[in-house]
Amino acid sequence: MYANFELDLAADLDEALAVLADADGADVAPLAGGTNLIVDLRAGRCRPKRLVALGRVEALRGIGEDGPRVRIGGRTTVSELLASPLVAATAPSLVQSARLFAGQMVRNTATVAGNIACGSPAADLVPPLLALDAELTLASRAGSRTVPLADFYRGYKKDVRRADELIAAVAWPKPAAGARSSFYKLGRRKGDAITITGVAVSLAVDRGVCTRARIALGAVAPVVLRARAAEAMLEGQRLTAELVAAAAARAAGEASPIDDIRASAAYRRHTVQVLARRLLGGAWQAGS
Repeated sequence: MYANFELDLAADLDEALAVLADADGADVAPLAGGTNLIVDLRAGRCRPKRLVALGRVEALRGIGEDGPRVRIGGRTTVSELLASPLVAATAPSLVQSARLFAGQMVRNTATVAGNIACGSPAADLVPPLLALDAELTLASRAGSRTVPLADFYRGYKKDVRRADELIAAVAWPKPAAGARSSFYKLGRRKGDAITITGVAVSLAVDRGVCTRARIALGAVAPVVLRARAAEAMLEGQRLTAELVAAAAARAAGEASPIDDIRASAAYRRHTVQVLARRLLGGAWQAGS
């Protein structure tokens, strides 16, 4: 049974931001694809008094280049990511996660900003974006600010976004020559499954030396996180199979998984190590 709420159909971004600015704190919620929000409404996990629908706000859509960066609007859908040659060229890991994102009908509706804003540690798009050093543009009627995705989450389903702000856009730097990124989602079935373990890596290698390493882990902590100690082991070092294996083991040690109905904590920690070793090894070989 749905809760009672008022629905505002925003005609443009200014109107949407005005509704959020005039609302009383958490009593208003933005509605884009609704693939998470509608489920939460039906389950009674959230009961906003007002929803502001963003379906008409074209300023929040689109994929393009912004100088040395790739920029996508927050209301861009997962299916639009899959159709973009620019995303394929600059973020293969994001394409890999989008292919595994729920089913086709959900991909046609679910938005990039919605997947980020839901705050789930199993959100499929967040690990590759985190490994790409993505930044978020948070827009409000008072202005916009940029927040690194690495600094966005403050805990399980908690983030730094104010009640009057929208995730207007996501951007990441175009990869350097020799950079490779990849993502693997482990689930109980191939399609339409919640992630058991998600690992994304981005690696830049110059003449055998790692110049940049990012390892992002999903569904193994209260938030998607970077394995920073493992990254530090790799950066500035000449890569070897032994070093890659040691970094993967360190990444597993940085995870803090739980036991749940999908997998045990021990299994999740083991799969972090296995997947990180495979993805790092593959990116190393491809970039050499």
